[in-house]
Amino acid sequence: MARGIIGLDIGTTAVRAAELRGKEPATLVRFAQLSMPPGAMVAGEIADRDAVAAVIRDLWRRGEFKPKQVAIAVANQNVIVRQVELPRMEEEDLRGALRFQVQDHIPIPIDDAHLDSLILDLFMSEEGADMMRVLAVAAQKEMISAFVDVVQRAGLEPASIDVAPLVTLRSLVDPMPAIEGAREAEAIVDIGGGVTNVLVHEAGTPRFVRILAAGGNDITAALVSELGLTVEDAEAQKYSTALQSEGAPIDPGVPTIIEQRARAFIDDVRRSIEYYQSQPDGTKITRVLLTGGGSRLRRLPERLASALRIPVEEARALSRVQVAELGLTPEQIEQVEAVGAVAIGLAMEVA
Repeated sequence: MARGIIGLDIGTTAVRAAELRGKEPATLVRFAQLSMPPGAMVAGEIADRDAVAAVIRDLWRRGEFKPKQVAIAVANQNVIVRQVELPRMEEEDLRGALRFQVQDHIPIPIDDAHLDSLILDLFMSEEGADMMRVLAVAAQKEMISAFVDVVQRAGLEPASIDVAPLVTLRSLVDPMPAIEGAREAEAIVDIGGGVTNVLVHEAGTPRFVRILAAGGNDITAALVSELGLTVEDAEAQKYSTALQSEGAPIDPGVPTIIEQRARAFIDDVRRSIEYYQSQPDGTKITRVLLTGGGSRLRRLPERLASALRIPVEEARALSRVQVAELGLTPEQIEQVEAVGAVAIGLAMEVA
């Protein structure tokens, strides 16, 4: 596999980079992150190219990264992921036919989108036709061009572009053969500042992806606009205030706005999970893994578990790698565990 490529996670509220060496398991030898200026990224899309490029350059300097090639990922409302059933064909033939096969499933003009696909499994239809299930991905060309431009403005070279939910899956789950006749699924909910990714997989095979235009920034922005707090005070208030138990009246000591936004977010996640489970090929979800900066909201795992009626656990981004001496405090390592999944998953692809 390629070497000397850094995993670069360009998020709404922060940019993070991870460098791995070796494999099976790889060793994390360098990790760094910097906050993104407010407004530079909006809901996972680049709003200020110069500002984002400047943060990336600063990250490279402060993190002492040497390689210039980077793997990046995208997740926003201009990225569409759909599972579709198509007549069985060779992978090479699929690449040529993809635009014609999926145009009815993708709500983006095909000529304006970059397309990719992943063959999930092969099966035979009730009519006896050879079929295959394919995960089709469409990403708006203009949005992708903005990410490429920003990376190049920072003096780096984009070596690959992936879809963030699939990268998170790679970093958190060790694929293993499914037990014949037994179907169980697991959901991964990655809560960022402006985007939340919901992915359902079976034994490491992705089955459902939904990208929600919601995240931790919704609470922060509401606290700023409705309570008159500064951004810094709003962030502190958000993470120091615990959510109430499901169904409990809102504690007068807790800003009402936090509860209101949290409840709306939990409903969005619940509806996504329920949609997957309502599909003909949906199956039982036995666990939800929670990751991302927004997942650190106190009592959020408990509230999600209550709403979903599924066990919820905090994911560990370092679970599939070894960690070199990074000079980080235990608190900083804990933060990497919570927010590092995308950067580490991108570095895994090329370690």
